Amino acid sequence: MKKLFLIVGILFVYTINAQQILDKVTTISNILNSISLPNISSYTVSIEKFGAKGDGIKNSKPAFDKAMKACLKKNGGTIRVPKGIYIVNGPIHFVSHVNLHLEEGAKIVFGQKPEDYPLVLTSWEGTMLYNYSPMIYGENVTDVAISGKGTIDGEGHGLWNTWKPLEEKGKLLSRDMNHNKTAVKDRVFGEGYYLRPQLIQFVNSKNILIEDVKIEDSPFWCVHILKSKSITLRGIKYDAHNKNNDGIDIEHSSDVLIENVDFNNADDNIAIKAGRDDDGRNSNMPSKNIVIRNNKFKGLHALVIGSEMSAGVQNVFAENCEASGYLKRGIYLKTNTDRGGFIKDIYIENIMFGDVEDAVYMTSNYHGEGSGLYPSKISNILLKNISFETVSNTAIVVEGYPNFKIEHVNFDGFIVKSAKNGMTLSNTENVTFNEVVIGEKQGVPSAVK
Repeated sequence: MKKLFLIVGILFVYTINAQQILDKVTTISNILNSISLPNISSYTVSIEKFGAKGDGIKNSKPAFDKAMKACLKKNGGTIRVPKGIYIVNGPIHFVSHVNLHLEEGAKIVFGQKPEDYPLVLTSWEGTMLYNYSPMIYGENVTDVAISGKGTIDGEGHGLWNTWKPLEEKGKLLSRDMNHNKTAVKDRVFGEGYYLRPQLIQFVNSKNILIEDVKIEDSPFWCVHILKSKSITLRGIKYDAHNKNNDGIDIEHSSDVLIENVDFNNADDNIAIKAGRDDDGRNSNMPSKNIVIRNNKFKGLHALVIGSEMSAGVQNVFAENCEASGYLKRGIYLKTNTDRGGFIKDIYIENIMFGDVEDAVYMTSNYHGEGSGLYPSKISNILLKNISFETVSNTAIVVEGYPNFKIEHVNFDGFIVKSAKNGMTLSNTENVTFNEVVIGEKQGVPSAVK
C-alpha cells in the first residue's frame, strides 16, 4: 500500500474553546437528567401462566397477548419469560407500564408468515405509512421496557430475506407518496409490496428502556425508535447479519442514551435519522439530544447520521467507544439535495477504530442523488481524539454543496497510521486541523545530502 505522510498544524479560523467545552458538558448533563427510566408496577407474572411453553414447538403468541391484557388491567407489570424457546407466530404489542423480562436462557423466536403481522403505523426508510407490524411493537405507550439476559430472534434469514430483491415497487411508491404529500392514512402497504418489518419498534412513545437482551436475525432494522423521547438503550448485544440489519435507528426522537452496547451487525451500528424529504421537512420533529458512549462497534458502518434526516439532527455526543473488525466507514454523515434539514452540533470524541475503507466521510451528495431544490446544511462538527489503524481508501472526505457548504468542522487529535489517500475537501468553509497525522508523523526535516 502506498504510504501518505501528512501532518497539519493549528488553524485558528474556528476552534472549540473552553467555554464551548463547558457548555457541552452541561448539555450532556441536561440531556441525561431529562431521560426517565420506565415506571413499572410491582405486579409480576410468568408467561407460562397464560399457556406459553418454552418447548420450541407451541405457538405462544396467544399467551403474550393475554399477558399484556392482564398487565393492562393491573396498570402495568413485569411479564417474566423463563428459560426456554418460545415460538411466537405474530407480533407482541406492548401496553404502557410493562417490562418484558427475558431470563437468561430464554429465547423468543418469531414466525415468518407475513399474514400473521397486521398492518400498523410505522415508517419505512423515512416515510410514514402502514405496513406489516414490527415483531415487538408499541404505539403511544409510556414507561415500557425489554430487559434480561435472553434473546430475541427475528428469523429474518428465511422468507423475509427473499423479499429484499422484490421491494423496489413498494419502496418507490412510498417515496412518490411522500413527495406527493399523500395522506398517511392512504399509504397502505403490506401484501404485494415486500417491505420487510423491523424487529423492535416504538412509535410516539416515551420512557423506553431496552437493556441487556441479545438481538439476532432481524428481517430489517433491529431496534427502531420513532417519534419518541426519553430513551435508554444499554447493554444490548447483537448478532444480526441480514440485509439492512441496522443495530439502532433513532428517527424523529430526542433525549436518548445509548451505552455499553456490543454491536455485530451487517449494516449501520447506530443510524440517526429524521424523516425523508417532504415527510421530514413538514414534521418539525428533529432528532436531537443524543448521548452515545462506551459502545463496541462492529459491522458495516459504526456511527451514521442520515441519509433520511430532513427534519434535522442536532446535539449528538458520541464518546469513549471502540471498533473491531473491518468497517466500510467509521464516521459517516450523509445527505443529498432532496433532503433539506440540517446536521449540526455533533461532537465525536475518544473513539478507537481498527481497519476501515474510509475513516470519516461527510457528504451533501449522497449517491449523487437529488433535485438540487433542498440542500442540507452541515455545520459545527467536532472530531477529537479519533484514531484509525489502516484506511484502504480515504482518511477524510468532506464534500459540501456549492450553495450549502459544509462549515465549521474541527479535527483535533486525528490519527491514521496509514491510508491509500489522505484527504478530499470540496465546497467547505472553516475546516480546521490540530494535531492531525495521516501516515507517519514527521519531525525534524532530513539534512541536505
